[in-house]
Amino acid sequence: MKTLVLVEHDNNSVGDATLATVTAASKLGEVHLLVAGSGCRSVAEEAAKIAGVGKVHLADDAAYQHQLAENVAPLIVDLMGHHDAFLAPSTTTGKNIAPRVAAKLDVMQLSDIISAEGGKTFTRPIYAGNAIATVEATDDKLVITVRTTAFDKAAPEGGSAAIEDVSGPGDSGMSTFVNLEAAKSDRPELTSAGTIVSGGRALKDAATFEQYIMPLTDKLGAAVGASRAAVDAGYISNDHQVGQTGKIVAPELYVAVGISGAIQHLAGMKDSKVIVAINKDEDAPIFQVADIGLVADLFTAVPELTEKL
Repeated sequence: MKTLVLVEHDNNSVGDATLATVTAASKLGEVHLLVAGSGCRSVAEEAAKIAGVGKVHLADDAAYQHQLAENVAPLIVDLMGHHDAFLAPSTTTGKNIAPRVAAKLDVMQLSDIISAEGGKTFTRPIYAGNAIATVEATDDKLVITVRTTAFDKAAPEGGSAAIEDVSGPGDSGMSTFVNLEAAKSDRPELTSAGTIVSGGRALKDAATFEQYIMPLTDKLGAAVGASRAAVDAGYISNDHQVGQTGKIVAPELYVAVGISGAIQHLAGMKDSKVIVAINKDEDAPIFQVADIGLVADLFTAVPELTEKL
């Protein structure tokens, strides 16, 4: 089986999500990458070095600068004439493009896979991760999104794939990029951080969230996360939401502060290697998944922990 993987990038460098998607694709067969962007040959050269990649298709056109789904999907559909499966990471970009590709190919999309069982059989979480479904595709062409936290990252060095220039339909005229308002932070990016400190509703307000969570985060060199309740209450922007309707993370260390452990939140972080929970309610569901649980008032425990680090 020949696979085509969408490279997540910013026209300057390859995103970490791509490396895990390459690992997933390698379980199906030969791996080809697609770099669609503008002025992005350096990205293709970087992608060509990823271990296990056989070829890199480079579509360098102003129409693909912002990877609008309406422009990129027809390009992918054209390339699928020579590929058996298309894989994209389950990121904002991947989940925007993949359904359009599936619709144009008139096939069923397999979403958020966490393993490849051989042939066209895969597993994926359902019911907020409380059950794992085994699904088998019957379509000739596969369109798949990959939960990147479920796969190891491919080595970014060691490959020597050929780069092939390709062209597509270009600008479809169906959508126009207006502007991007991106949050900037000196802290690690949430989905790729090795350590995450998340705060919940118990932190009362935005000022208290800042006062207790940020010093601990800085001491640990961690990314900042939050429960949906904290985001909905306005403590912090939704860029930091961890959970089924937020970001799926699996860091080496996840510290949950004042988070009860609603099923929606657990679905986004329970694959973390070590989970530390601080909550004064000893019956909080978060303790069912925590490796280390501290039953204490966070307003006392967090400053003490921060001071001792």
